[in-house]
Amino acid sequence: MEMVTSFVYPPPPSILLNTMSVVGLVSLAKVGWSEVRGIHLKYSKFNNNKTSSSSSPQPQKHPLGSFSSRTGMLLLYTPAFLAAASSFFVLPSDDLRFLLLKSALALHFFKRIFEVLFIHKYSGEMAIDSALTITTSYFSSTALMLYSQNFTLGLPEPGFDLKPLGIVMFVVGIVGNLYHHVLLAKLRSEDGTKEYKIPKGGLFDTIICPHYLFEILVFWSFFMVSQTIYSFSFAMGTTFYLVGRSYATRSWYLSKFDDFPKHIKALIPFV
Repeated sequence: MEMVTSFVYPPPPSILLNTMSVVGLVSLAKVGWSEVRGIHLKYSKFNNNKTSSSSSPQPQKHPLGSFSSRTGMLLLYTPAFLAAASSFFVLPSDDLRFLLLKSALALHFFKRIFEVLFIHKYSGEMAIDSALTITTSYFSSTALMLYSQNFTLGLPEPGFDLKPLGIVMFVVGIVGNLYHHVLLAKLRSEDGTKEYKIPKGGLFDTIICPHYLFEILVFWSFFMVSQTIYSFSFAMGTTFYLVGRSYATRSWYLSKFDDFPKHIKALIPFV
């Protein structure tokens, strides 16, 4: 226990937070495993039935219906951004660690909204049930990370201060994620078509999901800045989910493009 408290604050006196630390981790790991098994959250390329290069993708029928991908993506990120932004007023504090966490969360989700509005090119739809699942996850995790941090105020700092490493990791993660999202958007704008292409440039020449790799770094930076058990749990769960989604994405490209380079891995170069 002493080794653990060298890296994280003690568990908060909150049944909600301690329960959600476990539930969130298990739920995200389960969804990641479902992605590996071919059961996908229905957005982006996985909103279609057909993946063969010889067939045109056909929209799936969804129990709750669907809406445009742009609308869906805005729904994904806006509540989490509002939660982070409002925390400056709802949970006022001059604690440096708390201020860094609020700022990092707000900046991350603001960047995602900015990308939706001004960078990404959308042509498909998103299932409403998948959108609600992801929106709830982002919003609740953001609110619970901030709520958990509130319990650390006045407590002794963990033995190892991970804030400096967390700041560096956040900058690398958010810049790397943005850069590779720009590369993806350029694929759609080069000839004006709405067809998927094999991404190129940056780490796309080595892995198919570098944007997910850098997003994982961002979520681990939240943990390093906050050093709470809940933020660790969510970072771990997000890693499990994005590993599964990356594996599914590579499988999708392999099924759709006969010329997909086999040396390009899913998430980690050369692995």
